[in-house]
Amino acid sequence: MSEIVNKIYRNNTIIYKVFLFLVTTVAIVYLFPKGGQFKYDFNNGQLWKYDNLYAPFDFAIQKTDEEIIIEKKEIEVNGKLYFNYDKKIVTDVKETFQNRISQINTSDSLTNYDISKLKKIGERVLWKVYEVGFLEVVSEGRVSDKNEMIALKKENEVQDILFKKLLTSKGVLEIINRNLDGEPFTYGQKLVLNLLAGIIKPNVSYDNVLTDKIIDNEIDHISYTKGKVEVGKLIILKGDIVEGKKLAILNSLKSESESKVWTESNYNWIIFGYTILVSLALLMLLLFLNQYRLEIFNNNNKVTFIFFNVFAIIFIQTLVIKYNSDYLYVVPLSILPIILKAFFDARLGLFAHVLTVLLLGYIVPNSFEFIYLHIIAGIVTILTVSELYKRATLFISVAQITLIYMITYFAFSIIKEGNASQINWDYFMLFAANGLLSFLSIILIYIYEKVFGLVSDVTLLELSNTNTKLLRELNEKAPGTFQHSMQVANLAEAAANEIGANSMLVRTGALYHDIGKMLNPMYFIENQSTGVNPHNDLSPMDSTKIITDHVIKGVELAKRHNLPDRIIDFIRTHHGTSSTYYFYKKEQELNPDTLIDIKKFQYQGPIPFSKETAILMMCDAAEAASKSLKTPTAHSISSLIDKIIDKQMADNQFLNSDITFREIKVIKKVIKKKLMNIYHLRVEYPE
Repeated sequence: MSEIVNKIYRNNTIIYKVFLFLVTTVAIVYLFPKGGQFKYDFNNGQLWKYDNLYAPFDFAIQKTDEEIIIEKKEIEVNGKLYFNYDKKIVTDVKETFQNRISQINTSDSLTNYDISKLKKIGERVLWKVYEVGFLEVVSEGRVSDKNEMIALKKENEVQDILFKKLLTSKGVLEIINRNLDGEPFTYGQKLVLNLLAGIIKPNVSYDNVLTDKIIDNEIDHISYTKGKVEVGKLIILKGDIVEGKKLAILNSLKSESESKVWTESNYNWIIFGYTILVSLALLMLLLFLNQYRLEIFNNNNKVTFIFFNVFAIIFIQTLVIKYNSDYLYVVPLSILPIILKAFFDARLGLFAHVLTVLLLGYIVPNSFEFIYLHIIAGIVTILTVSELYKRATLFISVAQITLIYMITYFAFSIIKEGNASQINWDYFMLFAANGLLSFLSIILIYIYEKVFGLVSDVTLLELSNTNTKLLRELNEKAPGTFQHSMQVANLAEAAANEIGANSMLVRTGALYHDIGKMLNPMYFIENQSTGVNPHNDLSPMDSTKIITDHVIKGVELAKRHNLPDRIIDFIRTHHGTSSTYYFYKKEQELNPDTLIDIKKFQYQGPIPFSKETAILMMCDAAEAASKSLKTPTAHSISSLIDKIIDKQMADNQFLNSDITFREIKVIKKVIKKKLMNIYHLRVEYPE
């Protein structure tokens, strides 16, 4: 049992990676759409590149989304409007009229005959007003054409009438005047006029609820098909252009095929297939890290960070597609390569971006167009985004990426449509929004630095400020070491720029690489201003321990001050496994008859494992050795640099640093040029 526990403990990083791999795979497969994949790939306007296609089964031709939308709009526009005829209002008005007219008393001007006559006139007016109906004012604006046929609902009875037959206030007034015979108004007529004007109310109103219900019912019963294709019927010939009716039939076949494939019996098999494809993509990412980025592969925190970002991009894109696929291109996928390049390198950023885009090809419409467009944009991102600590860099890069999106989409559109008139210009607005959202990468980089403990170029810029607490302390306690670090930083930065390495990283690492010397500054020659060398009173072994311990003490000091691991790497590796050869030879001189083990005079390592750490090793040794030249000439400097770096190569110090002979040659050239500029001859001024 103890052996099993020990094996688990020794292999815990591998176990964690397997767990992370499985969880990410399951999560991505879960996000995939629950539908089968059609075995033919086609787009509007393209040639049919497969053999002649015959219908494998009977299926209906589906209407396009545009056709259905148009049909729905026609129903909404042409749908019959329903109005309510309220009989209760009519009854109430008539009763009110009867009560009011009966309360009129006879007088010198009005006899019983006159009242009876006026009552008949009023009843006739009311009958004519309510024969069809009196429309309320707020309902008039519902109909644009007065000759439109509407439905008038009287209790449970519905009848179709022309809208213009409904009376308005003007029509009611005309009826009253007409029934008063058009003669000059007598007292009785004015009395009836005022009475009718006060009690007549509109009894017809627009029934919004019933109208919408009828229209919704008609929309619900829309047929989503427009024909049928029988089994064995020719659909399209090889070489034909996919367009018009052929495109509609192919889309219908695709939809029907996917629904037939995604059955309950095939569910597990299709999930199994998806799992294999996703697993392969993620496995390629792990193998890439193991083969070319071993330092990242061995760091579970960094592997988790990479997998998290890949999953996050797929998750966000899936949400957008499920919400509305029209906003497909608003998701800023270029954030992934920007972030990975900021924390790691361009090659890893592009590799992860390509794999992510390939996985997204399963869940997006027009997958070829999507994959092509985003891979091109990803390449442009990697080529243009650099030095994020410069404010203008990201703005310029995002503008270039957005422009590439627009140009690529424009090319696809004119290929599919055959001209530029059918281009959907809304997509250009989506690309602009995509570009604006890409600026979120700056915020995400800051958050990731805090959550995952990573370091970006922005942080490196802050650390490279010589007014930071640690560098100020180095300048005060070990001024010679501080000046040496500054010179090495300048050399390393120039060399990194020449070979395309991370110049900001190597410069920052160079500034901190010798901070361990501040604990015993006088034991290092650059700080011995008095001319007294304390090593004269020590044995070579003791001197070696003090010298080599500056690496260990520097690492401890850096950790106490919370310096990032990427900076600590420079402290650990800047001497690699080289030896303090001076003290080794001195020990041999003191003990000529004893075989001295050179390993006792070596640094603990490790050797450099990146281009940047290798550059620092070369520049550090070259700058320090150049101080020993009594007469620094071009020849002596060149010879010294060649000798030092060739010795480092012979000792296999650059075996793990992924640096080429050509790059080392370029670095040599840069160091020689810089040192010659430092030690150039000056004019001898007269006393």
